[in-house]
Parts: sequence; structure tokens; C-alpha cells
Amino acid sequence: MVCALGAAVCFGTATVLQAVAARAADTGGGDVGEATLFLRAVRQWRYLAGLALDGLGFLFQVAALRSIPIYAVGAALASSLAVTAVVAARLLRVRLSGREWSAVGVVCAGLALLGIASGTEGDRGGPAALEFALLGTALAVLLLGLNGGRLPERGRAAVLGLGAGFGFGVVEVAVRLIDSLAVSDLVRNPAAYALLVGGAAAFLSLTSGLRSGSVTAATAGMVIGETVGPAAVGVVWLGDRTREGLEWLAVLGFLVAVAGALALARFGEAPSAADVPEAVRP
Repeated sequence: MVCALGAAVCFGTATVLQAVAARAADTGGGDVGEATLFLRAVRQWRYLAGLALDGLGFLFQVAALRSIPIYAVGAALASSLAVTAVVAARLLRVRLSGREWSAVGVVCAGLALLGIASGTEGDRGGPAALEFALLGTALAVLLLGLNGGRLPERGRAAVLGLGAGFGFGVVEVAVRLIDSLAVSDLVRNPAAYALLVGGAAAFLSLTSGLRSGSVTAATAGMVIGETVGPAAVGVVWLGDRTREGLEWLAVLGFLVAVAGALALARFGEAPSAADVPEAVRP
């Protein structure tokens, strides 16, 4: 659980740093494409620092997924929105309402309950078809992200956010299905391809959703997609369990943590250039 919370801290802090860099890069004027904006942003140290934190967070996530059930890791990763809210309050001087501070407390309470109730990770590998199902899901999310601009405007952000959540969920499950890091084993394992495609597709879908619609809807969809589905896979097929007699506490903790994260969904939004204080602009 410590590794899962470390991943949440890394991802949540990276979101703020990359948000500042991305919006600062968008102040050059003109109608520019995604590639140009990315090249502008990646030249800023805050964006690079955010990428480094993402990489560190991924290592923490892998370590957590190899030690505790997927449902606990998923809820902890959803709490990265609470980290984003707290970091944004300090770094960007964003004002949090009493309700939002309460939501941060709710997330922490839910994670505490999960920590008490969580058992060890399951020892089952799941059905043989699971690896191919993951790869198929990853490819579907990739197609969704590539065609995000063609979706109806109404509900587009929520659909793309949910797709991104499924992509991140594929990564969570795929990590559990990779038993060997030997190159000869990885090239024959569909789960390895699902991990790569799922992660890339998730970022693509989320970027498209955040750029073209309601950030709150996209972030809420992502939180639901990356927690509920993987948790179900872990319990049904991979053997994830709770401590004896504490199933109800794990369910309660999971629901409480996710509900608190959804209440903080607006902190998935990058601040506008006008909202970024002078002290943190490049």
C-alpha cells in the first residue's frame, strides 16, 4: 500500500506540473496542432519533471500490483486527484472549498479502510483468454482515442475519459499477468503488448477528452474505468481476496475512496494561462 500511495503522490504532482507547462505552451497564439503544443511543452523543465514523476510512479505502481490486490491499488491511484488538489492549492494557489477539503479527507478515510481490510494479491493466472481480451480492449481504446474527434460532442469527454480508464485498467491487470521479464518470454506474451498499447491508448484518449470537452466528466469517467473493471477482474479471475471476515470493510473502503476521488474530478483540469501565478510561469 505504501508503494501504491507513492504512485498516487507521483501521478498527482505530475498532473499539476504538466498542466502548468501545457497551458504555458498554449500561449504562443495561433491555431496549432497537438504535436506543436507537445514540442513547446516538453522544452519546459516542469513538463520534464512531470514525466520523470510519471515514470517513478509507474515503478511504484508495478511494485504495488505485485504485492496487494488490484482493487486496493486502483483505489489508491484514484486518490491521485486528492494529491493534485492539495498540490494545486499550494503551488497554484487554487482555493479549495470546505467541501473539497472534506472530499480529500474522505479519500484518505477510504484508503485507510482498504489498508486494514486488504489481503495479499491473488495467486491465480486467470483464464488463457484473459491476455487476449486485454489486448483486444487496449486496441479498442486506441481506436477510440484516434477517432475521438468524430464522436458526438454531447458525452464525448465522458466516453473518452472512460476509455482512458479502461486503458489504464488494462495496464494494471497486464502487470499481474507478466511473470517473466526475459525478452524471449515478453515477445510471446500478449499481456506485454496489452500493457504497451493500453498505456499509450489511455494517454491518447484522455488527452483528447480533456482538450475537447468537460474535464470533470473526462476525469470522472477515467476514475470509474480504472478502478471498477480491474478490481472485478482481480477478484473474479486472479484470486484477490481480503482479510478473513473483512470483505464488507474492503467494499466500503473502495466505494468511499472512489466517491471522494469523483468529488475532486475537477482537479484533472489544467489551469488556464491566466490562472497560473507569475511565480510559477516559465
